[in-house]
Amino acid sequence: MKKILWVVAGALVTEDSRVLLSRRPEGKNLAGFWEYPGGKIEAGETPEEALCRELKEELCLTISPEDLEPLTFVSYDYGTFHLVMPLFVCHKWLGKPVCAEGQTITFAAVENVGLDPENFPMPPADEKLSACLRQWGEKNK
Repeated sequence: MKKILWVVAGALVTEDSRVLLSRRPEGKNLAGFWEYPGGKIEAGETPEEALCRELKEELCLTISPEDLEPLTFVSYDYGTFHLVMPLFVCHKWLGKPVCAEGQTITFAAVENVGLDPENFPMPPADEKLSACLRQWGEKNK
């Protein structure tokens, strides 16, 4: 039986419709790929609680679960495991993003996210989320 990995991701969107992307550091699975920040959901956590915890650990940001808007999810088979990942949109956080785990971050225009694989390659699961986020951005201009 294949392992199912439950993770959560956040699209941190600024007032000028830019979204934070995080580049996976060397030594990690899928190193060099750009992704939406987040991580594994621990036993007993809701996806919202897990995302708030992960964003605090990874980026030193404080986010309230009430400020997370569920957008979509992806179910993707990576061969050795199957990933299930909900994506939440967030407009409100406390603090300035700090790269606390050796990653690099950038802000990209929501309408372009996932469309520049040469400069900003994304893992397949995140690419699927990007299409939905671009549609969301069009509706929320």
